[in-house]
Amino acid sequence: MNLTSGLGTIRDKVTGSMFTLPLLDKGQVDNAYRGDWIARKIVDVPAFDETREWRDWQAKKPQIEKLEAEEARLGVQSKVARARKLARLYGGAVLFIGTGDADPMQPLVPERVKAGGLKYLHVFSRHEMIAGELDQDPLSPFYGEPIKYTLAGKTSMVDVHPSRVVRFVGAELPDRVMAYDGWGDTVLQAVYDAVMQAGSAAAAIAAMLQEAKVDIVKVPGFMESLATEEYRSRILQRYQLANTGKSITNTLMLDGDEEWSSKQISFATLPEVLNTYLQIASGAADIPATRLLGQTPGGLQSTGQSDIRNYYDRISAGQNLELRPALSRLDEVLIRSALGSRPADVHYTWAPLWQMTEPEKADVFAKKAKGVKDVADTGLIPDPAFARGVQNMFVEDGTFPGLDAALDEFGDEPDDKDADEEAERLNAEQQGASE
Repeated sequence: MNLTSGLGTIRDKVTGSMFTLPLLDKGQVDNAYRGDWIARKIVDVPAFDETREWRDWQAKKPQIEKLEAEEARLGVQSKVARARKLARLYGGAVLFIGTGDADPMQPLVPERVKAGGLKYLHVFSRHEMIAGELDQDPLSPFYGEPIKYTLAGKTSMVDVHPSRVVRFVGAELPDRVMAYDGWGDTVLQAVYDAVMQAGSAAAAIAAMLQEAKVDIVKVPGFMESLATEEYRSRILQRYQLANTGKSITNTLMLDGDEEWSSKQISFATLPEVLNTYLQIASGAADIPATRLLGQTPGGLQSTGQSDIRNYYDRISAGQNLELRPALSRLDEVLIRSALGSRPADVHYTWAPLWQMTEPEKADVFAKKAKGVKDVADTGLIPDPAFARGVQNMFVEDGTFPGLDAALDEFGDEPDDKDADEEAERLNAEQQGASE
C-alpha cells in the first residue's frame, strides 16, 4: 500500500477488479467445438495423444496375442479415446461395461467373468448417462461416485450400477459441493477468454485486409451536387468507367480539378500481435504451440524438442495418474474375458509417445551393443544368465522384431551340457584354489 500514489488503496483501480465465472452451457460448448478450430484442438489433442500409441502388455506371448485380439474385438483404444474427448468437452463421460447380465443394476463381480464374458463397450457423455446422487459413505468402495447412473433410452430408462461404468472426468472441480453430480467442468471453461481473444484478433486482422488499400478522390463541389439524383447516377458511372480504364490501361484518368490519393495500412506488427494471442491460448491449454498450432519453433537454435518432450512428460503423467486408475476396473474384466482367468503377473506399460528416427535408433543400438560387450567382458555375470537378460532386453525394447518367436522356435534355454561343463570347470577351479 502506498498512500501517496494510492497503490493498494481505494483510489487504486486494481482494487475494483474481481474474478467472475460465466459458466458455459451445452449449446455454447457445442458451438465452440464445432465452429472454432482452436477450441476443437484443445479438446482433441491431449485425448488423442494419451491413446494414440496405446499400451504394451507384459505377459507370455500367447497371452499378449489374446489380450490384443480382445482389445481389437471391443475397439477399446478408439472408445477410450472418444470417452476422453467427451469428458474433456462436457466435463464427464463413461464407458459402459457390457457383460450381458439381465439386471445392470446388480454389482459387477470381475471374478465371475469367464472367457468371452465382456460382450461390448459403449461410450456415453454425461448428458446421456445421467449421474444420480453421490455416495457419501466414506466406508463404501464407491465413495464420491454416483450411487447409480440412469441411461435414457428411446423407450425406457435403465439404471446402471457404478461398478459397470468406467468414469472419466474433465476439468476437476476443487470442491465436492460444487460437483453435485460428481462431474467436472469442460476444459473450455478456463480457456474461454484466451480462445475468444485469439479468434477476435484473427477476425480483426482479416477485416483490416479489406481496407488494406483505399483510393481517395477529391471532387470539387461533391457534397452540394449529391442533392440531385442525376448527379449521383453520373458520379457512380464516372468512377466505374475510371476503374475499368485503370484495369485495362493501368492508367487512372481524372478531371483537372480532381485529386487522387491512396491510403495503405501497415501490417508490420500485426503478425506479432496475432502470434501473442495464439501463444496465450496455447499456454492456457497447456499444449505447446508446436503441437497445438503446428507452428515452426522460433530462434536459430530452437528445434521445439524440449517443448514437445515436456508436453509428452505431462501426457505420460496423466496416463498414470488419471487414465490407468480409471481403466483398472475395465482391465480386471478385460483380462478375464481374454484369458479366462486373472494371472497376477499380467500387466501393461504405456507405449512411449516420443518416436525416434532411424539414425537415433541406430545410435541407441550401437550404445546398447557396446554396453552389453563391456558388461560381458567383466565376467561378473554367468554367461547363461547374462544371455537370458540380453535376450529379454532386446525383446522388450523391440530392437529385433520377431526375436521372441525365434527363441520359442529354436529354444532360448541354455544348453544343459554346456551348463554342466561350465559348473564342473568352476568347481575344479575352486578346489584347486583351496588346495
